[in-house]
Amino acid sequence: MPDEEPDWKRTWKENASAFDRVKSVTMMLTEPQPASWIAEEATVSPTTARDHLRRLIELGGATPVDGDGGRRYYPDPLYTRLRDIRGLLDGSTKRQLSERAVELKREIAAWNDEYDADTPDALRERAAADGVGADEAYELVRTASDWELARYRLSLLKNAIENYELWNADRTSIAR
Repeated sequence: MPDEEPDWKRTWKENASAFDRVKSVTMMLTEPQPASWIAEEATVSPTTARDHLRRLIELGGATPVDGDGGRRYYPDPLYTRLRDIRGLLDGSTKRQLSERAVELKREIAAWNDEYDADTPDALRERAAADGVGADEAYELVRTASDWELARYRLSLLKNAIENYELWNADRTSIAR
């Protein structure tokens, strides 16, 4: 008896186009993956995945990487950065963005003080050191990841604040 498809997968296929599924899988990648892997995750054929990945590359949403293991794909860093900035700008005032930036700076300062470390990498090095138990190492690595994410979000907020007026201008006035 063949394996039955899970309900979520069947629902996804019924409600999302093949392109949308390939895009969704690709945008979630944290490291480059081959088209065959993306195809399996998106429940499409490898040929369909490659066709849609070519389209994503043309649209600026994906980037190919050629290496020893063949061609792999991942989200275009500029596309994802601008998408994330747009998400911050939508519905936020400049003051709200500034307040979020202050919160992130406080979190980073607290980690710096708590761990007596200047960077997330210092925490990772400490986690790998001899004599550090598994629980402590896990906590150090998790905090390092949170710290890096906070720094990335802070950089997004900085861009959003610096360009707030330009990027929130009346778009109909730009065409004039």
